[in-house]
Amino acid sequence: MTEERPSFIDLGGSGRSLDIAIVVAPGFMPVDIVGLHTVLGVLPGVKVHLVWKDKDEIIGFPAFPTRATATFDETPADLDVLYAGAVPAEILEDPQTLEFLADRGSRAGWVAGTCAGSLLMGAAGLLNGYRATTNFHAVDQLRYYGAVPSPGAVVEDRNRITSGPATGSFEIALRLVQAFFGDEVARHSELACEYDPTPLFGVGRPELAGPDLTRAALDMAVAINRPYLDVAKRAAARLGIDVDAD
Repeated sequence: MTEERPSFIDLGGSGRSLDIAIVVAPGFMPVDIVGLHTVLGVLPGVKVHLVWKDKDEIIGFPAFPTRATATFDETPADLDVLYAGAVPAEILEDPQTLEFLADRGSRAGWVAGTCAGSLLMGAAGLLNGYRATTNFHAVDQLRYYGAVPSPGAVVEDRNRITSGPATGSFEIALRLVQAFFGDEVARHSELACEYDPTPLFGVGRPELAGPDLTRAALDMAVAINRPYLDVAKRAAARLGIDVDAD
């Protein structure tokens, strides 16, 4: 039995308990979930469920082995947060996964996605009519899911919150800590994990990188994005989204 570790954050005996589900599909990108898992997972009373169809070993990308802690059936029916990071394009068309997300997402306090995790939530019909973002390479694909593409690091619309990759996981997490526990706990959380990014080159957004580097990055991502775009076009037809797919 794993001994519970003390938290860096004192919640002052708030008694608040939260259930948070994070999708860990085969091929998922751990970089997109570790921030949220850590920032929220260290708080007292917060239970983080890594969810998938079974509890067999899952290999994330690149070569990151893990296991779900709860199957879809074992995941609480009423979640405070339903979250996903990037997953392979084929997961966006997996019926069992979409059914699970649509069900839990319909009742979740917050629905959140980072990078292609936003597309996954869209594929489950959870972003229709909401402003949302994802990796800048694919933000335009959100319109196929009925979302309003809104480029930016983090986009919040009612109880939907989405972001670009990597650091977006931390930023969503800190915003959720603020929503659940208030400003002071969120400030302590930010300090506890020393979240103060200092990028080496300062080109982590297209507006910072400039047109030449951005164009080169987009060109390099064409092959990776193509399966996601194909899925998005099929999803638009499945979801009844009226969008020009040319």
